Amino acid sequence: MFTKILVALDRSPMGKQVFEQALALAKVTGASLMLLHVLSAEEDGSPYAPLLANFDYYPGVGSQSFEHYQKQWDKFKNQGVQLLQSFCAQANTAGVNAEFTQQVGSPGRLISQLAANWGADLIVMGRRGRSGLTELFLGSVSNYVLHHAPCSVHVVHLPSKVPQAEEVVQEPANVNQ
Repeated sequence: MFTKILVALDRSPMGKQVFEQALALAKVTGASLMLLHVLSAEEDGSPYAPLLANFDYYPGVGSQSFEHYQKQWDKFKNQGVQLLQSFCAQANTAGVNAEFTQQVGSPGRLISQLAANWGADLIVMGRRGRSGLTELFLGSVSNYVLHHAPCSVHVVHLPSKVPQAEEVVQEPANVNQ
């Protein structure tokens, strides 16, 4: 079964579900968890995302702007560490051995590299559900990992909303037929 599970987390609403599924698997199998958060400029909430999106519009970034973005980036990094510490504490409280790391770079590559270096048996990660042109231009981290990971990959999907079934009204049977 599994002995080492790498859990790729981000700040999206999916992150908690990814962690909960990985924790449940670790409890059942007795596996250890490695919690990973990859800091990238493309991540939701990154202070550099607006800057990168409008790089052609802002040809020269002044020192004051750089200092502002650096402070925002430091805050962003600290929030990532706090997220990891919180999940790590929850796992340890549940009796699961867990550690964490936060790295900067390309999420797909770093997830695959850490899985290989750490000797992971399984990667648990989320999927944002991008498709079509959005996936073509922005890429898909889960797709990259599925094709480059040295181990099995469990991809957690956001639950789709199930439309409420309309109440079925049964009409009395016509006995005069």
